[in-house]
Amino acid sequence: MIGQPAIEIRRLVESDLEGVLKIAENTNEAPRWPRQTFVEMLSGEFLSRRIALVAAGASAPDALGFTVASLIPPEAELENIAVAPGVQRQGIGRRLLAELVLNLRLAGITTLHLEVRASNSAAIGLYNSFGFNETGRRPRYYSNPVEDAALMALRLV
Repeated sequence: MIGQPAIEIRRLVESDLEGVLKIAENTNEAPRWPRQTFVEMLSGEFLSRRIALVAAGASAPDALGFTVASLIPPEAELENIAVAPGVQRQGIGRRLLAELVLNLRLAGITTLHLEVRASNSAAIGLYNSFGFNETGRRPRYYSNPVEDAALMALRLV
């Protein structure tokens, strides 16, 4: 599409971590995971229990967004999805989520769960467009500011 950055979606590797950490630090909705959490996630036993993807510029390797899901077969949980502030609302989050769903289906996952700030209408709109349904609420789940988490799920089969 015209005006959208040329990107590729691929598996997250350790060389992507600086860009991913920068996105997480500059995105209010992203969890503030320490670098070591990402390093551990990309190695050993954790690697087999997660799918981590990065959106990177096709002409430059800079991370534009990322997503992480933990696998608890036959289900999975979307742990994190974030897009760099300067390229939000350009379809990168949608492409990341679509690629994640494809990978989860190939892994035999039947349901993807997530929690999202109840006030995050942009994310909720994205999830609804994929067919997620709200399954419940966790009152006062988030801090800074305190607010509820909306629990959502998507059937993949």
